[in-house]
Amino acid sequence: MIKRMYQDIFKDHCKKYRQMIMLSGPRQVGKTTTCKELSDHYFNWDRREDRELLLRGEDVLAEEIGLNIRTTKSPFVVFDELHHYPKWKQFLKGYFDTYGENAHTIITGSARFDLYKRSKGDSLMGRYFSFNMHPLSVGELLRPTLPKAEIAAPKKISDSEWETLRKFGGFPEPFTAASDGFSRRWRKSRHEQMIRTDIAKETGIKDLDQLDTLSVILAKNSGSQIVYSSLANSIQVSEVTVREWTTILNAFFYGFNVRPWSKTLVNAIRKTPKWYLRDWSGIKDEGQRNETMAACHLLKAVDTWNDLGFGDYGLFYVRDKNQKEVDFLVTKDDEPWFLVEVKTSETKVTPSLTLMQGKLKVPYAFQIVANLPYEPINAFDKIREKPSVISMRSFLSQLP
Repeated sequence: MIKRMYQDIFKDHCKKYRQMIMLSGPRQVGKTTTCKELSDHYFNWDRREDRELLLRGEDVLAEEIGLNIRTTKSPFVVFDELHHYPKWKQFLKGYFDTYGENAHTIITGSARFDLYKRSKGDSLMGRYFSFNMHPLSVGELLRPTLPKAEIAAPKKISDSEWETLRKFGGFPEPFTAASDGFSRRWRKSRHEQMIRTDIAKETGIKDLDQLDTLSVILAKNSGSQIVYSSLANSIQVSEVTVREWTTILNAFFYGFNVRPWSKTLVNAIRKTPKWYLRDWSGIKDEGQRNETMAACHLLKAVDTWNDLGFGDYGLFYVRDKNQKEVDFLVTKDDEPWFLVEVKTSETKVTPSLTLMQGKLKVPYAFQIVANLPYEPINAFDKIREKPSVISMRSFLSQLP
């Protein structure tokens, strides 16, 4: 069993705050396993016995598990797949307002909770904090504990774990199995469940074959700009439909958009996002896989820093109308913080990275190289006027 840092994150939250945890993340990322290990009481809406109890209301549930009795120890209560209940918001509001002080509560879902519009219950504003669970990363494998700061000291991941992570991705089961056959079957099964079960059930989309085709095209072009009109022509639907379907795929954590940064860059492109797959293991092209792996690590870092209240962070890319581009820009409190260009073997600094560091006046700029060996180098030891070339292993080890 791989220890996840999220256990410590949730425990720390519950020590400090009364709000429930709304936990979102991709299917099979480890939400249920992690929360079950913490839970004193676990309820899954898809299990008949649990559903019957939940339908009897929060008072019956509280009496069943003893929340109506004040004690010095607050149990962990987990509600899994509760969003399938049409009145889940109403249930949670009544539950929290009456018994919230007596329990630590986690609600999990395999899609963003704002997708579920059908509940007619009252607002849950002020009653929860959102958390995002991501696949395993270099930093989490090295430090499966509560992050104390944004940037950690560099630490070496073993050669075997590094190669396994690059090849099989960060989802726990294929990473642990480290088998080509298992990984292929797992990806196929997960993809079919997402399209044919989750999305079909929650959205009512009928054209599942065309949606599936869109998902395959997006996956093959991970790291590319989204041209909605071209995608629409490819699958013979309207551009509006392609935009809606891409949003839905992202809401179910199949992939994610990275928007262009334009606030402090003259002549920047402003609208066209890039799209990345959340599971890089099936990407055949090495350069494309490395860039997608870096994108997933950076998104995890940004989400983790935001979830922990370290500041307001964002993930962007940079491109101007002269086609000068840098893969990623991380912002902090709405100001450019560091640039990242991803390369497989190239150690000569790309001119665009130098150009954009100067234009944006970014404190840090990195060209991270996947095939360079680990070095115990702190990428953030001091601000440098020129970009640094650094091992991808070293750089990613400093992120959560």
